Amino acid sequence: MTMQFVTDYIDKKIAENKEFIRYTFFELRVEHNLSEKEVDEFLRINRDYFENKDYNVYFTNAKYTYKNEDKIVEPNELMIAIK
Repeated sequence: MTMQFVTDYIDKKIAENKEFIRYTFFELRVEHNLSEKEVDEFLRINRDYFENKDYNVYFTNAKYTYKNEDKIVEPNELMIAIK
């Protein structure tokens, strides 16, 4: 995993939906074949990036509210960032 990969992936996610960012286990571990250590580093970088951009960041099993609905970050979801 390179910083270029991280930056490109953040840009891709923002282009898809800048208000709601979701990273899943499947996309990071299976589709991109990141190790557990790489996923931890990837999520740390993303957390810092999105928090610095005034997003609220949530990880697996955390409770959050989106569009007036109470939700929980599902077990297959690693991180959610909401603007």
